[in-house]
Amino acid sequence: MASAAAQLSFSLPFPPFSSPRHRPVTAFPYPTTQSQNQSRVSLRTRALGPDFMGDFGARDPFPAEIASGFAEKVLGNVDTEHKILIPNASALSLAKQDCSPISPLQPPLSVDEAKALMKKVVGWRLLDEEGGLKLQCSWKLRDFKSGVELINRIYKATEATDHFPSLHLEGPNQVRAELWTASIGGLSMNDFIVAAKIDEIKTSDLAPRKRIWA
Repeated sequence: MASAAAQLSFSLPFPPFSSPRHRPVTAFPYPTTQSQNQSRVSLRTRALGPDFMGDFGARDPFPAEIASGFAEKVLGNVDTEHKILIPNASALSLAKQDCSPISPLQPPLSVDEAKALMKKVVGWRLLDEEGGLKLQCSWKLRDFKSGVELINRIYKATEATDHFPSLHLEGPNQVRAELWTASIGGLSMNDFIVAAKIDEIKTSDLAPRKRIWA
């Protein structure tokens, strides 16, 4: 009976939940001598959590780690100065940036600059027209009411920027948006900032319903 109980304990993948947070591992699923088992008991511990995923974040050091004096070997001193650096505008996503005033004397973005910024927006096309570069994006929606709702959401998302896209409700269920800075005859950083903000608008509830064939 005792041997059966011992064999059952080896087959369990985890110790019982009632165990303490850390306890020595006294059983091994492979044959060991008594001296080997005792040495492992003194060196190995197992962290137990409320679920099978275990703990996240910092943990208590193991006894062997404390004995090794690992804390004295860590780089840094008690008087080390730690700084929290605030990311600059270039490190932030475009959707988190604010539009800035544009001077009529400011040159528009070049084709190469616009193509580089296209990687930071989703679903937009770069149009090279006679009047200058433009951004264009189209949505196919469920119905006319969904198109009106999307236009309202775009307005709310861009209201604070004071840089509005040109919106067109085409047909019963399609919306087209175009962005450019008319005062400079092309694209500015503001156009890409607004495009990124529009990208964050939820549209899944406005999309056409998928047909389910029986």
